[in-house]
Amino acid sequence: MTAEELQSLIAAGLPCEHISVEGDGRHWFATIVSADFEGMRPIARHQRVYATLGERMKTDEVHALSMKTFTPTEYAKNQ
Repeated sequence: MTAEELQSLIAAGLPCEHISVEGDGRHWFATIVSADFEGMRPIARHQRVYATLGERMKTDEVHALSMKTFTPTEYAKNQ
């Protein structure tokens, strides 16, 4: 899997204002900005992203994914 493919999978299942993905093909890091995260705790945000990947997380197609998740307001404050 490529970074572009992983980014597309996440974006297909979650409306994102911004998304960037980096990694080596097995270990990934993503920064994801979505209004859908509003009112969610960090663990719920991560679960929401994992849900977009479904079986790919269980079959090791995506071995490891660490992420930073932000609402648009949070992201604007951190820039």
